[in-house]
Amino acid sequence: MSKPYHRARLQAAQETVYAAMPPTPQYAWPLLARRLGAEVWVKHENHTPVGAFKVRGGLVYVERLKRQEPQLRGLISATRGNHGQSLGYAARRHGLAATIVVPHGNSIEKNAAMRELGVRLIEHGEDFQAAREHAVELAEAQGLHMVPSFHPDLVCGVATGWIEFFEAVQPEVLFVPVGMGSGLCAAAAARAYTGARTRLIGVVSAHAPAYRLSFQQGRVVEAAVATQLADGMACRSPDAEAVAMIRAEADDMVAVDDTEVAAAMRALFADTHNVAEGAGAAALAAALQQRERWQGRKVGIALTGGNVDSGVFARVLGA
Repeated sequence: MSKPYHRARLQAAQETVYAAMPPTPQYAWPLLARRLGAEVWVKHENHTPVGAFKVRGGLVYVERLKRQEPQLRGLISATRGNHGQSLGYAARRHGLAATIVVPHGNSIEKNAAMRELGVRLIEHGEDFQAAREHAVELAEAQGLHMVPSFHPDLVCGVATGWIEFFEAVQPEVLFVPVGMGSGLCAAAAARAYTGARTRLIGVVSAHAPAYRLSFQQGRVVEAAVATQLADGMACRSPDAEAVAMIRAEADDMVAVDDTEVAAAMRALFADTHNVAEGAGAAALAAALQQRERWQGRKVGIALTGGNVDSGVFARVLGA
């Protein structure tokens, strides 16, 4: 594992994260086991203070930023929601102002949650990439620190959750949804830290295939985004560092469409009574798609977030 993810840095990340929140649980759900024909362990990152795994990375990134730049007064980033909530939560702990740019049509309830955390919310563009480009312009014009969507500090923070999981359970395979790549890269860092021998399979939306194409072709490949449900996976332009690490560490990369994601959201609610947003259910969608391959084995999935608008979830359940 590369230098940014050495033991001391991951241990420091644990101290930062656990000063703000407890570890999240992992459970083996019997109904999911019957559904997949396998022993299924779910890491419940929907049980963090912002309802998603991203908060871990935000806590670590902002803590280091405040130490290195104590006079800094504000930060800015772009998001479809959970990254923004993470930064809003961490910024408030350190007395920093946070500006977040989201695309038009973003989740109403994620927007509301960010505002309640004290975030100055700006709507711009039709997709994440357009929002990100606007955030970069505002950072330069207003003297704000631009927080990227992928960074070693974000990865180290997210890795704390996977360390918890691997120390409690070492599944034969772990399915991890991919947005900008911090989740899957963090799983690889945690695997090295714990010595787990779990195989890692990344999951992209079939309607946002950029990371899978990049994984297959060995270079950064941009691709159009059309997912209507898995907004947390709506990446058009992959990060080169993330692509390199994923190609080195992941065993495979699979794609699930919105229909499969919706079915997984319903399954999680029926079998565990946990609410999952689209990206949060993608790992189960992939495990269901690949069930023949993992019959009778120990399978790990991430429920990475539960921040889905009420109306959207009602339509999914009612389908």
